[in-house]
Amino acid sequence: MKIGIDARMFGPKQGGLGRYIEQLVINLEKIDRTNEYIVFLRKNNWNDYNPAAPNFKKVLADVPWYGWAEQIKMPKIIRCEKIDLMHFPHWNVPLFFNSPYIVTIHDLLLLHYPTRKASTLGPLLYWFKNLAYKLVLEHAVKRAKIIIAPSEFTKKDIISTLCSPAEKIKVTYLAPYQNKTDAKDTGGAASIPEPYVLYVGVAYPHKNLDRLLQAWQIFTEKNGNKYYLVLSGKNNYFYKKLMASAKSDNVIFTDFLSDADLSAAYNHASLFVFPSLYEGFGMPPLEAMAHGVPVVSSNSTCLKEILGDAACYFDPLQPLQIAEAMQRGLQDQEIRKNLLENAKNVLAKYSWEETTRQTLNIYLSTGQK
Repeated sequence: MKIGIDARMFGPKQGGLGRYIEQLVINLEKIDRTNEYIVFLRKNNWNDYNPAAPNFKKVLADVPWYGWAEQIKMPKIIRCEKIDLMHFPHWNVPLFFNSPYIVTIHDLLLLHYPTRKASTLGPLLYWFKNLAYKLVLEHAVKRAKIIIAPSEFTKKDIISTLCSPAEKIKVTYLAPYQNKTDAKDTGGAASIPEPYVLYVGVAYPHKNLDRLLQAWQIFTEKNGNKYYLVLSGKNNYFYKKLMASAKSDNVIFTDFLSDADLSAAYNHASLFVFPSLYEGFGMPPLEAMAHGVPVVSSNSTCLKEILGDAACYFDPLQPLQIAEAMQRGLQDQEIRKNLLENAKNVLAKYSWEETTRQTLNIYLSTGQK
């Protein structure tokens, strides 16, 4: 069977989605030497992936995602490779693509949080963009042979929100990425003053970083400037807005960190905080656990399912609760000890190898129908 994978978002610079695609492809190379794989990449990540197995081939598909070019050009590029089964690791399946495919729906964020705050577009363009998103998403879900979801929460969300049949949705948990190289500071993390509380991720409104900054003000008023809050994510429009609103001198923005620097940042953190309002899986808290960092987290959506008893939870709408959770996570040694001990069992549930095996089984069973 010839299987195609839309890897135009391959690599850590595209956040959790890019990491998912990267780890899926890398681990498929290890476990499947029978089926043929076509990996579609853009110019900007072409050199980030070089096939390590003879049954893997990369093909240039330098088409931006979410635009009209994707709708028209991607089906033609895929058809040229005579794919038997296509895997779209994101909801952006072209409307004119009707060959057999599997789609991964990580979350329904834009249906639940269609806020103007999350866009730099004007009202009219934003309205058209949101309409197009709904059309593409509904097509992706309706025509897919199988939908992969990263959590039971997301599966239930798809069933209730999009009326998709439960038997069509398969849950494959993701896993934290662990840098296998020696994680030495290479510049980006070396200059962070300690001790610090760390957040890793984007700054979109649903990540709730504005309330985190409010909580940090409360925390600082009680504890002084003993600790720093470090926000690590690619500097963009939303991070710049946060920078302008940050009132404390002990808040640090790192911009995007390389894998080595990110590992170093985790290794030196005293606590990890995750205030998100909505997640389909929630990878950064698991990455923090894998680096031996206690976690305090929002109690919203899938997070209790994924993090289990290895996090101290708070109501993400209450800055005072966030501040109190950070206080306990930093200063209550018994809580810190229990969180780290519980994290071992939680982390044992997740591995990219198992995620990939389950995904391969979905390919094989779908291709035989």
